[in-house]
Amino acid sequence: MASNFPPDPSSVRFGGPWTHRDVHANGIRLHIASAGPEHPDAPLVVLLHGFADFWWSWRHQLTALAELGNHVVAVDLRGYGDSDKPPRGYDGWTLAGDIAGLIRALGHTGATLVGHADGGLVCWATAVLHPRLVRSIAVVSSPHPAALKSSVLRDNTQRRAWLPEFLRDQLPRYPEHRLTRDDGAGAVRILADRGARSWARTAEFADSANRMRSAIQIPGAAHCGLEYRRWAFRSQWRADGRRFMAVMRQPIDIPVVSMRGEFDRYILPATMHRGPQLSPHRRVVTIRDAAHFAHLENPDAVTAEIAKLLAGTDRRRPGRYA
Repeated sequence: MASNFPPDPSSVRFGGPWTHRDVHANGIRLHIASAGPEHPDAPLVVLLHGFADFWWSWRHQLTALAELGNHVVAVDLRGYGDSDKPPRGYDGWTLAGDIAGLIRALGHTGATLVGHADGGLVCWATAVLHPRLVRSIAVVSSPHPAALKSSVLRDNTQRRAWLPEFLRDQLPRYPEHRLTRDDGAGAVRILADRGARSWARTAEFADSANRMRSAIQIPGAAHCGLEYRRWAFRSQWRADGRRFMAVMRQPIDIPVVSMRGEFDRYILPATMHRGPQLSPHRRVVTIRDAAHFAHLENPDAVTAEIAKLLAGTDRRRPGRYA
């Protein structure tokens, strides 16, 4: 039964083999769940969730990667969960600045970034805009932003899969209501529509759905999450957006693993493979028995790919590929 009161932001601080912390970076407070050795010599891994989600989405990788000796933090991105929800700052420049500031605030000189969907786009942006701080990136269902734009413009199948909901999210107020009404049913719909159909019948799905539907009802979370998408659309006709996309077309000279669930109906294979010149050291991987939420649907396979990436990059200097 839905509560008469919205969830408190602190409600996302679930107990487990991790520590909840507040970190001040780029002028805001970010909530993180941290696991593993917290000292500068331990490789830092930063996990970034996607649209209508929060840090909990990465719980499997948070603990598994920490057991390998990494300092791992799962972040509530700006506007989500128990992080600050300022009225602005949902542009690519500022979001990359948030993660760059977080890395420095944690006492590290570089990190591997891991992101799903919108969180993956933050990975790409941070790698381009703050290259000295990013050792490598791993993304799930998150093509390079220039490649995604190209696919939506040129590929009818990708356009039909991705564009209608993106355009619907540009409306005022209605998308927020659609996400939060009926006890956050909109977040559950995204999980069900984009996940593998077999996964929707599992206890893992039910648990994730219940936590996501609560987190999206935290005051301001739905609106802030939609502001990511509204900036991405509206900035195309403004100087800052055109400049951002021009900068994003600069190749990144670091290792990248780009993962996509084999049943993903939202981001198609051709889109994930597009633009190899933008990340010449990229490896594209298909995650079996998974769709759009591969890190939840087949967590062991996703963790294994991230571990491979770390094994090859954790001793290299930030911003270099050797």
